[in-house]
Amino acid sequence: MSEVEPSGAGPSGSTDAAALSVRGLRVAFGGTEVVRGIDLDLAPGRIVAVVGESGSGKSVTARALLGLAGRGALVEAERFELDGEDVSDAGERRWRRLRGAKVGLVLQDALASLDPLRPIGREIGDALRLHLGLRPAAARRRVLELLERLELPHPTLTIDRRSGELSGGMRQRALIAAAVVLDPPVLVADEPTTALDVGVQATVLQLLREAADRGTAVLLISHDLAVVSGIADEVLVLADGAVVERGPTATVLGAPRHPATRALLAAVPTEVPRGAPLLAEARLGDPSAGHAPTTGPRGGATASAVDSAPILEASGLRRVYRSRGAELAAVDDVSLALHPGRTLGLVGESGSGKTTLARLLLALERPDAGVVRLDGGPWSESTEAARRPARRRIGAIWQDPYGSFDPRWGVARLLRDALTVGGQTSDRLAVQKLLELVRLPSAIAASHPLELSGGQRQRVAIARALAARPEILIADEPVSALDVTVQAAILDLLDELQREQGLALLFISHDLGVVRHMSDELAVMRHGRVLEQGPAEQVFASPQHAYTTALIRDSPRLAVGGDARATASTR
Repeated sequence: MSEVEPSGAGPSGSTDAAALSVRGLRVAFGGTEVVRGIDLDLAPGRIVAVVGESGSGKSVTARALLGLAGRGALVEAERFELDGEDVSDAGERRWRRLRGAKVGLVLQDALASLDPLRPIGREIGDALRLHLGLRPAAARRRVLELLERLELPHPTLTIDRRSGELSGGMRQRALIAAAVVLDPPVLVADEPTTALDVGVQATVLQLLREAADRGTAVLLISHDLAVVSGIADEVLVLADGAVVERGPTATVLGAPRHPATRALLAAVPTEVPRGAPLLAEARLGDPSAGHAPTTGPRGGATASAVDSAPILEASGLRRVYRSRGAELAAVDDVSLALHPGRTLGLVGESGSGKTTLARLLLALERPDAGVVRLDGGPWSESTEAARRPARRRIGAIWQDPYGSFDPRWGVARLLRDALTVGGQTSDRLAVQKLLELVRLPSAIAASHPLELSGGQRQRVAIARALAARPEILIADEPVSALDVTVQAAILDLLDELQREQGLALLFISHDLGVVRHMSDELAVMRHGRVLEQGPAEQVFASPQHAYTTALIRDSPRLAVGGDARATASTR
C-alpha cells in the first residue's frame, strides 16, 4: 500500500534533532508481519499522533518503541535510536534502565497496568526512588504534587488507595502520573484519554501539551480524531501495519487524500443526526445519506415507543458510601425512566455517580433509599432468587470489560455461557455469528481475553451482552475503547436493534458527540444528582444549567480549518 505524503513532507521532524528516530520498523508474530516498514522521528517539543482502524498496528508500534512488543515478537529496524542512543539490539535488562528515565508509556488499560496490591503512591514513587534516589518522604511529596496537577480528587487520601478502589478515570490519571513523573525525553501515550470525562480529558491533554512545551517528544496513539485535531502537530495514518498518509494535522484531517483517512473521518458521529447511519455502506440507498437532518420520532423510535410505559423506572434513588468516618452520597435522589425503543444518554464528570447508578438499576447494589421497578413490578426490593428469571432481560456492558470476565474462561466459553443463560443455541456457529456482529474474526473464539487488545475485549463484552437478546441494555462507556470505524459499526448496530427489537438503552459516555448521536433523552449528573434532564436535542441546543453549558462548551470538536467531516463524507 503506497503512502500518501503532502509535498515536501517526510518522516516527522529531523533525524539530527529527534529524541527518537526509527527507520524501517517491522514487527512480526509467528511469521505474520503486523508492522511493515514504519519510519518515524519524534522531535523535542512536538506531538505526533498515530491514528488508524483497529488492527492497523498502532499499539504494537507503540509497544515496540519501548521493547515491549510481546512474547514471540520479532522486531527489526534499519535504525532505532532513543535520545541519541542506539537501541536496535537492546535486551530486556537495558530496556528496564531506559523505560521511565528515557521513555514513558501510558496504556489505555489502566486496571491491567497498575499493581492491584500496592497503593498508587508507591507505584508512582518507585521510579523516583530507583532512578533519582529520593527518600520515601521526598518521593511522596513529589507524587502528591503530580496528583494535584492531574486533579485527582482528595490526593492525600487517593495516594494510599489501590487501583481497584479507584474509578476508571482516576486509575487512568494515576497511570499517566507514573509515566511522566521522571520527565522522560520521550513519552508514548496509547489512548491516554479513553473513557475520561471532558474536564479530566482536558487536564490530561494540557499535561501532554505542557510536557511537549518543556521539550518532551510525544507520540499519541488515539482513535479520537477530535482530540488529535486539537493537540497534535503532525498525524500518521496507519492501515494494515503501514503508514498510508502523513503530514501536518490540519492538512491530513482537513484535506485527507487516502481512502483510509477519509473513511476514519466519515465515521465520526459529531453532527450526525439521530437515526442516520454512520458507516458509508449503511448509508447506500438510505434517504438520510449525507447525514441530512431527520424528522419525526428520533432514531428508530415510533410514536408508540415515545408514549409507552417505561420498562425500567427508578424513583428517588440514593446510595451512600462510608469510608474512614466520612459519608459520600454517590447517588442522591435520582429518578429516571427507560422506554422500549428509546435511548437515555447519561453524561457527567468522573465520580459523578453514573456507574453507581447503573449498578443500582441492575440490582447489583441495593439503594439506601428509593426503588427500581421492572415493568411496574418490584426489582430492587426483590430477593436475588426472585430476580434471577428476569436477569436475562437486562444486559450490561462495562467500561472495564476485562474486570467483568471470568479470568479462567476463553472467549468461546464466555459467549457460549451468555447464549445458554439467554436460552439461545450455544454451538460454534452461534458464537461465530456473535463475533461477526461486533466485527471480530471467528478465530478470536479460540483466544483468552488477556491476549486481546482493549478494543477487541470491549467488542467481546458487547457480543456477550447481546447474546441473550435483552430487552434493556445498560451500557457504561460501551465504545470508548474502540476506533472510530468500529465504534460507528457498533452504534449503527445498537440503532438497528432498537428499530427491530424495541431495545431500551441507557447509554453512559463522556463523549458528547456520541451521546448526541445516540440519545433521545439526556440526563446530566454531577455529585450524585441529576442537574438537568430532557429531550437530547433540546438540552444540547439550550442547556439550562451552568454545568451543562460548560460540559458542552468544553467538549472536543473536530476542528482543522474547514469542514473536515464534509470533506471526508463527500469524497
